[in-house]
Amino acid sequence: MYRDLSQAAGAGLAACAQEAGGAPSGAQTAPGPASRSRRVFLGQTAATAAGGLALTPLLARSATAELAPSGESIDAHIHVFPAGTDRYPLKPGATPNKRPLPSFTPEEFLKHAAPVGVTRAVLIQFSHYGYDNSYILDTMRQHAGRFAVVAGVDPQDKPRDKIRELAGQGARGVRVASAGRTPDDWGRDTGLAELWRAAGEAGLVVCALVGPEFLPAVERFCQQNPQTTVALDHLARIGADGTIRSEHVDALCGLARHKQIHVKVSAFYALGAKAPPYQDLGPMIRRVVDAFGAERLLWGSDSPFQTLAPHTYRDSIELLHSRLDFLSAQQRRCLLADTAARLFFR
Repeated sequence: MYRDLSQAAGAGLAACAQEAGGAPSGAQTAPGPASRSRRVFLGQTAATAAGGLALTPLLARSATAELAPSGESIDAHIHVFPAGTDRYPLKPGATPNKRPLPSFTPEEFLKHAAPVGVTRAVLIQFSHYGYDNSYILDTMRQHAGRFAVVAGVDPQDKPRDKIRELAGQGARGVRVASAGRTPDDWGRDTGLAELWRAAGEAGLVVCALVGPEFLPAVERFCQQNPQTTVALDHLARIGADGTIRSEHVDALCGLARHKQIHVKVSAFYALGAKAPPYQDLGPMIRRVVDAFGAERLLWGSDSPFQTLAPHTYRDSIELLHSRLDFLSAQQRRCLLADTAARLFFR
């Protein structure tokens, strides 16, 4: 089944780049991963994977420079963690028995991902480690070219210095979350404002885990920091309470006017009916595709949570691969690979 997608995706590479607008005037257009074989690409050295970050905004980069190898899929949102806690201690208050599984290592992830053609992934800092990003940074180095890192940063503890340090270590993004905050309080946080600016200066993507009530605050941060690229996690968690409200979808789609904003079409297990095959999410996804264009959308499973019964990893990718007939092959290509490659594997 996925061989068919590979064939269709090969024909859709140029179309996805064209949909993204091509290279703006003056943009760099160095040959990217699409010109290499997958074996060479995935076998590149750790130095290449963690190389210098371009400080220009991601929007100024050519989409044609970061196309994924034909037939590859990239999971833009997973969490990994080992069984032991001696080398990588948990934050205060977190205990192993509160984790969704005893462990979810890169090897355990690939057992789910490889059979459905997923070869790379973006590692999102697992909340149980707080702001200690050691495990995901070590994982990125040990699996050169296969994983990118979105790190956790404390907005109240010199976020600019920490972001510079993480950029030098090869991180490609920072995560912010609104849990435990009110929209007004979160939107006026001066530390968070500094983090947002610093991420843009360092060329890192701000990945925001927020609900729809926080979207006005996200918009203010984007207006204040137009150089900062943003990816909203999990469709802005619309439908997390079981109901997909049209006013929330309208608010999300309204943010498409800010060209720096991208949306992760992810965590299907946690939205709407919360049951495979997730086709109840189709109308919302169609609205978001129409508003943002597929070149600003990227798929993520949110594993290991997506792997817990009654859900499966395959159910997540199959929704976009074959169950939503309004998606063209080119749009699937953007969602399943090229947008993530451009943002996180540059």
